[in-house]
Amino acid sequence: MFSLRFLPFLAFILLNGCATAPEKPVSIVSEKPNQLLKKRIQAFEKKLPADVKGSFAANELFMLLTAEIAGQRGQYEIALEGYLEAARQVNDARFAERAAMIAMYIKDEKKLSESVQLWLKQEPNSLSARKLAIISALRMSDKSLAIKNISEYLKKAPADFEKALLEVASNMQKPSKVQFIFDMLEEVAAESVDKAMVYFVQSVIAMKMNNLELAATKIQQALRVQPNWERAVLLQAQVAVVAGNNLIAISVLKNALHINPSDLAYKKLLAQVFVRNRNYAESVQVYKEIVKQDATDLESQMALGLIYLQTDQDALAQHVFKKLVTDKQWQEQAYFYLGKLAEKKGFYAEAIDWYDQVAGEPFAFDAAAAVVMVLAKEKQYSKVEVRLQALLQKYPKQQVKITLLHAEIYNQQKKYQEAYDILSAVLVNAPNDNDLLYTRALVAERLNKLDIVESDLSKVLQSNPNHLEALNALGYTLANKTRRFEEAEKFLLQALDLAPEEPVILDSYGWLQYKLGHLAKALVYLQKAYAKEKENEILVHVVEVLWESGRKEEARRLFKEAIRVSPKDTYLQELKHRNLGLSL
Repeated sequence: MFSLRFLPFLAFILLNGCATAPEKPVSIVSEKPNQLLKKRIQAFEKKLPADVKGSFAANELFMLLTAEIAGQRGQYEIALEGYLEAARQVNDARFAERAAMIAMYIKDEKKLSESVQLWLKQEPNSLSARKLAIISALRMSDKSLAIKNISEYLKKAPADFEKALLEVASNMQKPSKVQFIFDMLEEVAAESVDKAMVYFVQSVIAMKMNNLELAATKIQQALRVQPNWERAVLLQAQVAVVAGNNLIAISVLKNALHINPSDLAYKKLLAQVFVRNRNYAESVQVYKEIVKQDATDLESQMALGLIYLQTDQDALAQHVFKKLVTDKQWQEQAYFYLGKLAEKKGFYAEAIDWYDQVAGEPFAFDAAAAVVMVLAKEKQYSKVEVRLQALLQKYPKQQVKITLLHAEIYNQQKKYQEAYDILSAVLVNAPNDNDLLYTRALVAERLNKLDIVESDLSKVLQSNPNHLEALNALGYTLANKTRRFEEAEKFLLQALDLAPEEPVILDSYGWLQYKLGHLAKALVYLQKAYAKEKENEILVHVVEVLWESGRKEEARRLFKEAIRVSPKDTYLQELKHRNLGLSL
């Protein structure tokens, strides 16, 4: 099948005929055309493909010309009538195809059905026509016609069936229509010899419907019909991962590898699931097997290097990344992560050299931002400002990210008013950006602008009621800076419900209990938070509650140990000045 080549010719006709062309829409008529139209029709006929010349009477050519002009002018209903009439009169599938495409575009379901049936009659093996026929039947909720066309497609193109049905599903805007496709497939499976493929597609559609239990059931049915089918096994594991059942996915893939130990697709997915489940040692072992089996698999080598980086095996990570800098496809990532390694070791000049070699996206912006942070660590703030201005000029669309980075650097310098000012300036043009609002709220808290804190965080929660950080920040601020404890508890309990093991939230809730005078309950939450994350901000809360609970020696011991390790820590120094009893 190929498309009609009328439009390029028509463009020539229109360019030469615009001066005399009528401005009003042209009606489709059967009257004998006048001499001017006759000349234009003759010119039009000469431009037609050779295999359709002579197929039309003069009035039919006029009808086609009218359809082309109408299409050019956006008068699609007129164009559709012209092509559909041509399809009825001439046994040429190209006219039916054009009519079907226009009907699809303007959502004329009745004419879509007629044109696609004409198309299939003239070209019964066209998969494009069959696909449109499925869409047409589904839109009209014609169950029997939908089943017929789905079955025909499966017979003619089983290898393309999944892609075609998912494309059809993506055209269905209403969830009920997607469910309708799923239900149709149930009946197709009952009559099909290729039941496994039908069940497979049902599983994919069920995932799109967010029905993971149904997706798992359907892929199991597919595997019962066709055991050890690689694509089905991979989908079974993926369904388990999406459902949060990593151990089931690992079991599925291990069993599959027991049957086919050299299957690289199984190994790659298994390695990825191990990473998701934080089984890093097992993941490394699998990736090593993959690289040994296929030395050209640079993607797996990069994954291996990233695991080494994640697990502090820096020498091994560096070895991998330095090998990958010689490959153009992976060079930019390798430069970036070599920069990360150097920065991690405190080799800041070397880190900047690596970052500056990253020229291509998507890593160039992140590398440039990383240089800014490295310079800030070295307190080279004049160079930081120069780099930030260069970033803004090169990446104007990243203004929000650059502003957040700039604000962070001002915070490091305790220039809270400057941070507040640049965030406020950008918020003028992006008043609903949650990242800007949340960050400004944190800075406003430092400036004791509690009305701004509450206003910004409330706005974040209006657009995203489960914004964990905003819930925690607002709850903690109300607990720490006001006596609105009931409101604070509402926000913090919601945060705890969303993330019951998050140390920062446990700390906030424990501090609220302290403010309420519930010292024993406060210690339970605060000590749990500190056990999970050894942060001095949490420790000072633990120390203060211990002190107020009469456990002063325990509080003093904890404080002395912490300040010995971090003598300049801001939180420890603040506590020291508030409570002279803790002085060394």
